[in-house]
Amino acid sequence: MAEYIIEESVKVGKNVTIEPFAVVKGNTVLSDGCVVQSFSYIENATIGRNTVIRSSRITDSVVGDNCTVGPNAHLRNNAHVGNDCRIGNFVEIKASRLHDGVKAAHLSYIGDAEVGARTNIGCGVVFVNFDGRTKHHTTVGEDCFIGCNANLVAPLTVGKDCFVACGTTVDKDMPDGAFSIGRSYLTVKEGRAYKYFKQ
Repeated sequence: MAEYIIEESVKVGKNVTIEPFAVVKGNTVLSDGCVVQSFSYIENATIGRNTVIRSSRITDSVVGDNCTVGPNAHLRNNAHVGNDCRIGNFVEIKASRLHDGVKAAHLSYIGDAEVGARTNIGCGVVFVNFDGRTKHHTTVGEDCFIGCNANLVAPLTVGKDCFVACGTTVDKDMPDGAFSIGRSYLTVKEGRAYKYFKQ
């Protein structure tokens, strides 16, 4: 039994590393120096130079040079990731374009979106692209910081140099340089927890 599966249609560059139990199929291009780690599945995708794919699934998509993807990331339906990007564990990207230097380190969904260069997508961020009937598009500008557990409700435009505080649901367009915060104030009731658990 083969340690990995590489179809004849795959184009493999120089100094490419393909680890055991990887599957590479279709019209895939593995550029010079890239690494496909064990248990990755790649089909009809282009992987850039010196990019590392860590146990992730990439189909019908493009990843640029000097990126890291995974572990357990999922890129599909014409996802385009620029150069020098970090796509972390359990990040899903669908039908979206991420420009150079974007970081989405973990546990986020980016769907039907364009994300500007050097923008940071925090943990648990969801691009809310579906209203129950139609998919909508979100545009996020360059050099933005999207805090953890934020929801970006499409259709939406976030300008460049914007900051979205963690836990915020953004459903209105933000101009360049704007700060957005939309969450309830924390209420602390002392001495209540013990009584609650003893009921």
